[in-house]
Amino acid sequence: MTKPVVARFCPSPTGNPHVGMARTALFSWAFARHHGGRFVFRIEDTDAARDNEESYRLLIDVMRWLGLDWDEGVEVGGPNGPYRQSERMDVYADVAQRLVDAGFAYKAYDTAEELEERREKARAEGRPSGYDGLHRDLTPEQQQAFEDEGRQPVIRFKMPAKDWTFDDLVRGPITFGAENVQDFVIVRANGQPLYTLTNPTDDALMGITHVLRGEDLLSSTPRQIALYQAFAEIGVGDGSTPQFGHLPYVMGAGNKKLSKRDPESNLLGYREQGFLPEGLLNYLALLGWSIAEDRDIFSLAEMVEAFEISRVNPNPARFDLKKCEAINGDHVRLLSLEEFTERLVPYFQSAELVDDPITDEQRAMLSSAAPLVHERTNLLTEAVAMLRFLFVSDADFTIDETDRAKQLDEKGLDVVRAAREALAGLGEWTTESIEGALRATLIEGLGLKPRLAFGPVRVAVTGSRVSPPLFESLELLGRDTSLARLDTALA
Repeated sequence: MTKPVVARFCPSPTGNPHVGMARTALFSWAFARHHGGRFVFRIEDTDAARDNEESYRLLIDVMRWLGLDWDEGVEVGGPNGPYRQSERMDVYADVAQRLVDAGFAYKAYDTAEELEERREKARAEGRPSGYDGLHRDLTPEQQQAFEDEGRQPVIRFKMPAKDWTFDDLVRGPITFGAENVQDFVIVRANGQPLYTLTNPTDDALMGITHVLRGEDLLSSTPRQIALYQAFAEIGVGDGSTPQFGHLPYVMGAGNKKLSKRDPESNLLGYREQGFLPEGLLNYLALLGWSIAEDRDIFSLAEMVEAFEISRVNPNPARFDLKKCEAINGDHVRLLSLEEFTERLVPYFQSAELVDDPITDEQRAMLSSAAPLVHERTNLLTEAVAMLRFLFVSDADFTIDETDRAKQLDEKGLDVVRAAREALAGLGEWTTESIEGALRATLIEGLGLKPRLAFGPVRVAVTGSRVSPPLFESLELLGRDTSLARLDTALA
């Protein structure tokens, strides 16, 4: 590559961040890092009706949680700021006027009714229904006449009448016929600049060399290339045109494009459920790219080392929640026990099971319990559910009613009674002595199979059939609390 790579990520702060957005950010970030380039993070917030500050803060929070650091942009600054479009309106007004003055754009005074009437006629005649250029060459007198009527003009870019071909980094050569790319609006009648102007203007002024974005924006590429060529003539940017790569759609249930409204699209939901950022990013990378044919698990550093945009598959990728959870589980198990314990702390605090900040006593209990669930955890919230019984008071301890019905019937309570008698006489309260006493009493003495012997005891002391290993759990719970919970079940 002849010049240093500068890639960007430029979301709009509307609603909750979604997984498609994160995948775009990831690929752009990995591309920039792979080539030793710069990654720019800016915000496209010119839509005052939809953009809001809360969504902006969420975007910053999510990017930091994911670990996708940026070299230039919001919150960190840089030589091309400001990095929020709402603070760059004077820039867009200046560029729009320069385009008009140089003859690359023009004022159009069509009313909505006039436009629709001509579009319907074009459709009826089998012609393209885009703008027909009627106001391209108005004389000053004609413009004044429209303004005397009180009409407020939009500004349209004057598309050259030619076919447009570009080499997409993901899809290869693509051609759009001239008939499919008509003159388009860059500034509304109220003076508000549109994405069609603001996005290419920022890319040009910020020196963006490569644009990776969703497939839904593919049709806008010829217009943007034409704008860059006009920018070169009027001195906006350095006169170059970025290279474009359009990433495949992410498909959801029913093989439909995953939308912001789909539950599995909500990026914040994954953090709340206990996904690790490295696990989620690993899976999102697989939606269109893979590090190797025989390998699904990799770190961000390994992705950066291996990432080639030419290897991105242009075909739609299906989001599989079960596979996403499984890959996250692999990353959970790659954590050291110390790191696993630290990652659990915020989730235990959120569940109000430990204090904030966590006490030394609570941390010691969590450190002792974490090894019991480390290998069994796919999501960090699963560990919270499995270990909850260790952190609740007797007053707050509850038994799952479905598990109670299945395990603590008359026969189950007989098992609990026998277990209680066996444990009450133990001289020392250790995993080994607990296991020995329960096996001797329930399996050898009563002739029960392990599932029937230990299931009722497990439900009585942990509140659930799904819990860490029973004997270790009883040791951590302690003699007094364990016997008290057995008594409560019997009562």
